[in-house]
Amino acid sequence: MGLAERASAAVYLLGWRVVRYAPERAGRRAAQAVADHLWRRRGAGVRRLEANLRRVAGPGAAPEHIRALSRAGMRSYLRYFYEVFRLPALPPAEIAARVECTGLERVQEALAAGRGVVAALPHMGNWDLAGAWVARQQIPPTTVAERLRPEALFARFVAFREGLGMEVLPLTGAGNHIAGVLARRLRAGRLVCLLADRDLTATGLEVEFFGEPARLPAGPAVLAERTGAALLPVAPWYDGDLLRVEVHPEIPVPEAPTRAERVRLMTQKLARAFEAAIAAHPEDWHMLQPVFSADTPPGAGEERPRVGSVETSAQTSTEPPAAAPPPRARERGGGATRKW
Repeated sequence: MGLAERASAAVYLLGWRVVRYAPERAGRRAAQAVADHLWRRRGAGVRRLEANLRRVAGPGAAPEHIRALSRAGMRSYLRYFYEVFRLPALPPAEIAARVECTGLERVQEALAAGRGVVAALPHMGNWDLAGAWVARQQIPPTTVAERLRPEALFARFVAFREGLGMEVLPLTGAGNHIAGVLARRLRAGRLVCLLADRDLTATGLEVEFFGEPARLPAGPAVLAERTGAALLPVAPWYDGDLLRVEVHPEIPVPEAPTRAERVRLMTQKLARAFEAAIAAHPEDWHMLQPVFSADTPPGAGEERPRVGSVETSAQTSTEPPAAAPPPRARERGGGATRKW
């Protein structure tokens, strides 16, 4: 591990220890101050976020509108990390009080019928809080974690999620093995949660997303089509102090002559569900990486094994914001964003 990686790991591990004991109001102000610092620097991640938000807002959006959205987006993103650091210290009653979910009956009905559920989420709001909440509804989720460098930080994220009641499968080069484990969980009538609005492999399926081509991982549709599990889009977003979570109606397996075509059609419908959720709450879409094909050079991404004829990777990102300084309490800056 290089010096920069060791320093990054030390900062985040220290944050994990300190944040849970600091007064919440001061911690939230500190997270917002870090977000504003990164936003003003307008590094590569912020520029990429703004490029993605331009697709959401449409070609007629004024530059100042995109900048206001990106500022709100960075505040939402750093709020997520602050809440992750604090989440292990929250008692179950407080976790329950911070989440309101609509559509959970769709998950419960599928599981009661003996079917597994693939919950496919965009990078919105706080998916870890949503996972902790659903685990406390006696529905323990299984998820996949993208390997993060440095290893110490990745191990901490995995231990954190397992402590919340999730089963975490590290995503390695053995993609076939992971897909097999997920399929077994689904056939046993379990809930599998996968972040599915960003393809890490450059081998995902190209769909139309906000009016232009983008690659999304095919894993959620592949798993649902092969196991008979219900594919349910799920969208979390912030509403003041609350995290709201909406479970959308099932995306059924369509009538199509080939498995590849069925998976493609299901992935396109998933993209449509994500579009609606992101368009309604663009400031809570934490996407600081390329999504659209025009932004991704040919051959970019890390190749992973395929299962059958369709790429099955679906990832759960644990990427921290780049170059975030250690949080220090500061007064909240101004800007076009809602109170939290």
